[in-house]
Amino acid sequence: MELDSGLEARPVAMLVQLASRYESSIYLDNDAKRVNAKSIMGMMTLGLTSGEEIVVTADGKDEQQAIDGIEKYLSRKSA
Repeated sequence: MELDSGLEARPVAMLVQLASRYESSIYLDNDAKRVNAKSIMGMMTLGLTSGEEIVVTADGKDEQQAIDGIEKYLSRKSA
């Protein structure tokens, strides 16, 4: 997935809240960096900018719902 715009503090906080609704472990990968999507500090260190490729991964009972929800949120935020 590619972001059209970067993520700033408020959207990152909302993404962390969304991720925290799922039981699964959720991670966002960008180049060599991987962060826990449920960690506000981790997400802020990711420093996503416009046009960057990211990969959303999840592991747990609701992993597919988590991936779908995160990707939907990110797609809406970048549109």
